[in-house]
Amino acid sequence: MTAANIDSTNTQGAETPKDARNPALGITAAIIVVFIWSGWLIVTKVGAESTLTIFDIAALRFGLSGLIALPIVLYFKPWKGMPIHRIAVLAVLAGIPYVLVSYAAFTFAPAAYGGVFMNGVLPAMTLALAWIWLKERPRSLQVGGAALIIAGASLAAIDASASPVSGAWIGGLLFLVAALGFSVYMILNRLWQVTTLQVLLSLSVVSGMIYVPIWYLFLPSALAESAPSQILLQGAYQILPNLVGLNLLALAVRNVGAPATAAIMSAVPSLGAILGLVLLGEALGTTTWVGIMVLSLGILLTAIRPRTAA
Repeated sequence: MTAANIDSTNTQGAETPKDARNPALGITAAIIVVFIWSGWLIVTKVGAESTLTIFDIAALRFGLSGLIALPIVLYFKPWKGMPIHRIAVLAVLAGIPYVLVSYAAFTFAPAAYGGVFMNGVLPAMTLALAWIWLKERPRSLQVGGAALIIAGASLAAIDASASPVSGAWIGGLLFLVAALGFSVYMILNRLWQVTTLQVLLSLSVVSGMIYVPIWYLFLPSALAESAPSQILLQGAYQILPNLVGLNLLALAVRNVGAPATAAIMSAVPSLGAILGLVLLGEALGTTTWVGIMVLSLGILLTAIRPRTAA
């Protein structure tokens, strides 16, 4: 998930009156989410190159988040009034398939490519789908932002095709597939007015109940042979974006508004690339760095709204 489409998630309608806002709190929350999501790119890349299989990492994500969310879901019963087919669709689009495709992409491509081709391209995809599906005509500034996003991603794709990293272009394509699935999820999230509790039900509890038994019985695992530190790192970090990040995101939107939050969140692709360079030694070509800057500017433009709309 990325920032320029924050108002398409279940935070719509959550902005508070101006006199009740705490801008410093909102900005702090948004900055923390930037580091959580950028850090997720790095941690997932580390996990993809560890002895753990991608199926193990997914099991840690769904198993732990499902256990944490289960008592909350049982108490509030968010399934009431939510058709079972909607639960299933959300769980598919942003649950097991999305996560496995994302993890598989990290086995081919540098972490920075996740920020570019998954997080970065998402606003343009969602903007296009909203135009086609919901008949929401984008403003000229948003169209210009989407064009910059596509241009920036294309520059990064040129580097990916010539990258010395074997199969980097495959990782880029997988990230795009994951982004497309999540983009459809965001449109449905908005169309169906999905609440945070329903997200917990679909993406944590239901996904966990389906995936963990399948993983245990049928999927390859190296959990028993992996270092406890690896298991602890992945187990702790894979649940942060959903269980912590989404709530901080809602807090930011309430206090500084969706456009300002989206503008701050546009730093995710750039910060992810910088962290990949510093922590993992992932050197990117000049073309990719230029593409990231162009793409980030595009995300900012798609986030800008007229004062009346904001």
